[in-house]
Amino acid sequence: MDRKKLVLIDGNSIAYRAFFALPLLNNNKGIHTNAVYGFTMMLMKILEDEKPTHMLVAFDAGKTTFRHQTFSEYKGGRQKTPPELSEQFPFIRELLDAYKIPRYELENFEADDIIGTVSLNAEKEGFDVKVISGDKDLTQLSSDRTTVGITRKGITDIEEYTPNHINEKYGLTAKQIVDMKGLMGDQSDNIPGVPGVGEKTAIKLLKEFSTLENLLSSIEQVNGAKLKEKLEEFKDQAVMSKQLATIEREAPVALNLDQIEYDGFDKEKLVSIFKELGFQTLLDKLGDEGLETEQEELEEIDYRIPDEITSEIFTEENYFYVEILDDNYHYADIIGISLVNDKGNFFLPVEKALNSEAFKQWAEDDTKKKIVYDAKSSEVSLRRRGIHLKGVTFDTLIAFYIIDPSETIEGLSTIAKKYSVHNIQSDDSFYGKGAKRRIPEESILAEHLVRKSIAISKLTDYLKNDLSKNEQEELFTKLEMPLSLILADMESTGIKVDRERLRAMGEDINEKLNKIESNIHLLAGEKFNINSPKQLGIILFEKLSLPSLKKTKTGYSTSADVLEKLAPDHEIIDQILQYRQLGKLQSTYIEGLLKVIDPSSGKVHTRYNQALTQTGRLSSTDPNLQNIPIRLEEGRKIRQAFIPSEKGWVMFASDYSQIELRVLAHISGDEKLIQAFKADMDIHTRTAMEVFHVSSAEEVTSNMRRQAKAVNFGIVYGISDYGLSQNLGITRKEAGQFIERYFHTYPGVKEYMEEIVQLAKQKGYVSTLLHRRRYIPEITARNFNVRSFAERTAMNTPIQGTAADIIKKAMIDMADALTKNKLKSRLLLQVHDELIFEAPQEEIETLKVLVPEIMENAIELEVPLKVDYAYGPTWFDAK
Repeated sequence: MDRKKLVLIDGNSIAYRAFFALPLLNNNKGIHTNAVYGFTMMLMKILEDEKPTHMLVAFDAGKTTFRHQTFSEYKGGRQKTPPELSEQFPFIRELLDAYKIPRYELENFEADDIIGTVSLNAEKEGFDVKVISGDKDLTQLSSDRTTVGITRKGITDIEEYTPNHINEKYGLTAKQIVDMKGLMGDQSDNIPGVPGVGEKTAIKLLKEFSTLENLLSSIEQVNGAKLKEKLEEFKDQAVMSKQLATIEREAPVALNLDQIEYDGFDKEKLVSIFKELGFQTLLDKLGDEGLETEQEELEEIDYRIPDEITSEIFTEENYFYVEILDDNYHYADIIGISLVNDKGNFFLPVEKALNSEAFKQWAEDDTKKKIVYDAKSSEVSLRRRGIHLKGVTFDTLIAFYIIDPSETIEGLSTIAKKYSVHNIQSDDSFYGKGAKRRIPEESILAEHLVRKSIAISKLTDYLKNDLSKNEQEELFTKLEMPLSLILADMESTGIKVDRERLRAMGEDINEKLNKIESNIHLLAGEKFNINSPKQLGIILFEKLSLPSLKKTKTGYSTSADVLEKLAPDHEIIDQILQYRQLGKLQSTYIEGLLKVIDPSSGKVHTRYNQALTQTGRLSSTDPNLQNIPIRLEEGRKIRQAFIPSEKGWVMFASDYSQIELRVLAHISGDEKLIQAFKADMDIHTRTAMEVFHVSSAEEVTSNMRRQAKAVNFGIVYGISDYGLSQNLGITRKEAGQFIERYFHTYPGVKEYMEEIVQLAKQKGYVSTLLHRRRYIPEITARNFNVRSFAERTAMNTPIQGTAADIIKKAMIDMADALTKNKLKSRLLLQVHDELIFEAPQEEIETLKVLVPEIMENAIELEVPLKVDYAYGPTWFDAK
């Protein structure tokens, strides 16, 4: 007989475990993902370890079940599910569908009852059954055929309850688990049991009397007058508690075992979900073989490869495409150029084009219109070959991003597919992926690139119509298009790095690491590998006897969240945390930056992603200069390595003060908030005065201001009571009261939050002041959890998005002002709300006036924008 193995998963329980076991994670769209990530890790492990033939994930259908008819307070003490978890359930369900794992819920019953019923049916059919849950109630299902796996502290660390294990652990049978629950109760489910009877007493009584019923009919034989009295007094409550704890094994589950057969996952769907959620590690685990989909039959095209490139092939309007195979266009070579216009379709061999004076003149002629895909990468790549691209009037990448920022753009094929222009293959399909990428022979490459220029020509009208329909032409033409060429200029210019200073910092950090390592070894009483979690776990939890808070498959967990909780217990913990932070600085930022310094210029050239985030913010990669850690002094000092590229010059930095809160004041129209900014008050002190009811700024303590600051910024990001409680280390109740007091102080903010949600429901999107949109289709979802996340997104997107638009506008105005004033100063970086320049010493007095003036007047708000600036020999000194 063929082996049959059924795995049953308690969906709600595992989702909760995953959420609380992992730190809060977000993807680039702001969606919390830690529960989905943990759940996926667990699924991967089960599929690998158990190799099931059948699977089912059971979920609770609602808050009330048949048990509430017996005891209305059943599960009554449970806290409300944090919205950060609730919003992840739809993704967990979507994940299960991609894995092709059936899921089931049943009105009036719990997931436990579904699992109990299906496991019993499977046992009768000769199946081996594995149950996975975080709830020990399910151990009552253990039998010769059923093993119950209970998650411990982590998500993949599972304790297996077989009848033998239950006997070794409690000295009881699986059937006696419900008798034990009847006596001791269960605080997590609000099952009362018998007051004063704990686990030890319950086990002792059951070893003597076998069942609860035998015990209650023989109370006079129990030792101890007080215990007898309790058992007599709470007899009925014990019986009810056992009844509540007993899993129903004959629930009306409308599923047969054939319906839950497991035959493998849908790889393409999984890849799509992992990409959306930002699970790169899981994507790597999954691999990407076999995902190529068959291409639609491509229409035939004609094209020419000119023998000589002359001015005759160019016209007044050209659809122009530059192909760079590698993402990092600062170093990758151009592999081909295509051109489509009224005179025909052309493929221009790279060296022939770049060495042609006719091509150079056309590319640099402002009057010759170029319609492109990704003007920034095209400009930077051509500039490296001595050609400045001018006359770009339309960029299909930027237009599409503005129209729908929720789409993940993986090349021109994404846009073509969206508008049903099916005449190009995706790059992954055409070139292959990663190390498998290959450049084909010229004739095949030529056809592929000409198809891209044709796609640009077909897409342009569609995109222009959508921009017009959305009232976004100005956002496109006045903001994002000019910005793309300013970013190209900044990227090409790069920022100088003092290699020797960086190396010296690395040596300094190495010395500190060696010293800390010695301290740790001294405190541990022996030498060991601090970077080995296994060796570290043995030192901390066996030798030093610190409490083990979490275990993994390979041993003790020594993750940062575990160590932070243990910090008060031993001075070695602070040393280990410092060691790790400095180690990361050394590897990621010191060694990482040294690797990407251009040997010819001594500069680093970051790439700004202009078409990535849904809020409109820029992000930076290779290297990411927006993420240099500045909490540690050594992290801040890394900025000392960024220096002017010319002698006698200095670094000049300017940043907006509390721009998002100022935007909130403007959008909400709240009078108190507006007045506080107009009076140039410290907004966190002002909020603390109002919320804590103190009459003067002097009475505001540093802790009051810290809490007010957390709420001020938390409101902008749609923070919940759970999120705030985690930030401030207070209870959810206290955090909830804090948020309530904030809204009482600033009623205009509350009114704005309510109105923007209603507007999003009517329109399906929200907008910034400059008409940048974010579509939120989930705002009308029937599922409460999905809808709640969408509502928070609706509240904070106009604020974050407007702040992003303002600094982009400031960058454009600033570039114009530098040119107009004939200044040599250069804009080098944008880091969130900050602009960094390099400037000759003699221009500093001009910049001190010009930069704040330009930035503060980028847009007119009800409250003044405020800019702080500083300057010095390094970026560090300009902070």
